[in-house]
Amino acid sequence: MASMLLTSMRSGPVSPARAVQFAARSLSSTSQLQAQVQTKSKKTLARPGVKNIVLVEGVRTPFLLSGTTYADMMPHDLARAALQGLLHKTALPKDVVDYIIYGTVIQEVKTSNVAREAALGAGFSDKIPAHTVTMACISSNQAMTSAVGMIAAGQCDSVVAGGVEFMSDVPIRHSRKMRKTMLSLNKAKTMGQRLSLIGSIRLAHLSPELPAVAEFSTAETMGHSADRLAAAFGVSRVEQDEFALRSHSLAKKAQDAGLLEDVISFKVPGRDIVSKDNGIRPSSMEQLGKLKPAFIKPHGTVTAANSSFLTDGASAVLVMSEEKALAMGYKPKAYLRDFVYVSQDPKDQLLLGPTYSTPKVLERAGLTMNDIDVFEFHEAFAGQIMANLKAMDSDWFAQTYMGKKSKVGTPPMEKFNLWGGSLSLGHPFGATGCRLVTTVAHRLKKEGGQYGMVAACAAGGQGHAMVIEAYPH
Repeated sequence: MASMLLTSMRSGPVSPARAVQFAARSLSSTSQLQAQVQTKSKKTLARPGVKNIVLVEGVRTPFLLSGTTYADMMPHDLARAALQGLLHKTALPKDVVDYIIYGTVIQEVKTSNVAREAALGAGFSDKIPAHTVTMACISSNQAMTSAVGMIAAGQCDSVVAGGVEFMSDVPIRHSRKMRKTMLSLNKAKTMGQRLSLIGSIRLAHLSPELPAVAEFSTAETMGHSADRLAAAFGVSRVEQDEFALRSHSLAKKAQDAGLLEDVISFKVPGRDIVSKDNGIRPSSMEQLGKLKPAFIKPHGTVTAANSSFLTDGASAVLVMSEEKALAMGYKPKAYLRDFVYVSQDPKDQLLLGPTYSTPKVLERAGLTMNDIDVFEFHEAFAGQIMANLKAMDSDWFAQTYMGKKSKVGTPPMEKFNLWGGSLSLGHPFGATGCRLVTTVAHRLKKEGGQYGMVAACAAGGQGHAMVIEAYPH
C-alpha cells in the first residue's frame, strides 16, 4: 500500500505548508476569527419523533505533562476533580444524575471501575450506577455516545460522561515467570516447597513488564506506524514541524485570550493550584528541526515535537435530554447529533480513522464539508493529521480503499483546530474526546457557526466522528 500511496499522493492538491502559512496570517486576532465564520441560517438537524440530546456543560482539569504536578496522585483523583468541577460549574443537584460513564485506557488495578470510585469520591449518591469503558484514544467519545444512546432509548434523562488518563504512574508487572513463581509460593504448604520455589528464581525473572506501547495485532508502535503513514502519503518532516508549530502557536493564543474556558482550577494536594495546561510551548522551525527522529532512525520524520506527549488529565460533560435541561433552567451549549464509529486495517491504516469516519457521518447527517463551520480533529501526530488531509482530498484513495465515487474533501485550515490540539494541549488518552466536543461547542458560539465536527483516530485501527449543532442563542 505504501508505495501506491506515495506515488499517488505526492502530486495531490493539498499543500500543508501553504495552508499553515495561510492560517497563521488569517488567525492573527480574535476579531478576525469571528469575522471568518459568520452566523449562518441553515436547516436544523432535529428530526420529528427523535429526542433532542444536548451538551449542557463540559469541563476538564488542566492537562499536564506526565511526571509533573500530578505525579503523586491516582487516576480517580483527577476524575473526581473533573466531576467536582462540573458540579460546581453547573450547580447540578447530585441526585438528578441518572448514570455516570467514564473512559480510560491504561487502568489502575486498584480502581478498575474508575467511574464508580470517582463518582463516590465526588459526592454523587451511591444509588447512581457508574461504569467504565475503554476504546483507546476515543474512550471518552464512547462514554459520551453511550450517554446519548441511553437518553435516546428513554433509559435516562441526565448522564455525566467523561474520561481520565494518568501516565505518571502506569501499572508495571513482574515478568510472567516471576508472577507464576509468586502465585505458586502463595499456594506452597511446606517450607521445603517455598525454599525450592525461591531457589528457582533467576535474575531474568526480575525484569519488569511495562504496559504495551505497541499494537497487539501487529507488534508495531503507534509512532512507528505514524512514520510509515507519513512516508506513504509523502508528508515531509518540514510539513509536520510546521503543523506542530501551528498547533502550539494557536493554543498559546487561545490560552492567553482566555478561550480555554473548559479548564478548571484544581488544588493539587500538597502542591499549588493548577489552572493551565503546561505542555503548550511555541518554538521555532529552527529548534524543531534540530530534533532527531523518535521512532524510525535515522531517516524517520516523526519526532517528539511533532507527536502528542504523554499527559495526565481528566474531563467531564453533562449530557441531557433537551426537555430535562430546559426544565431545570439550563441553557444548553449544543446539540449532540449524528455520530459514527469505524474500523479498518490496523497495520497500514491504523491512524486513518478521520478519513473513514468523516464522509460516513456527513452522509448520516445529510451534510457536506461546506456545511461544517468548526472542525476539531484529534492530533495524535502531525504526520497523521497531514496524511488524513491528503487521503480525504484524494479521489483515488476514496475509490480504491473506501468504495466511494469521489473524495470527501479537506477541512479549510481557517476552520481547523483553531485553539490548538492534542499536539499542544496534551492528550490524556481517555479524556481527549470530551475536550474535542466541548471545544466545538465553545467555538461555534464564539465564531457564530451552526455545525461542528469532531473526528479522531484510535489504536486498533478504529475511529470516530460526530456532528454537533450549535444551540440557538
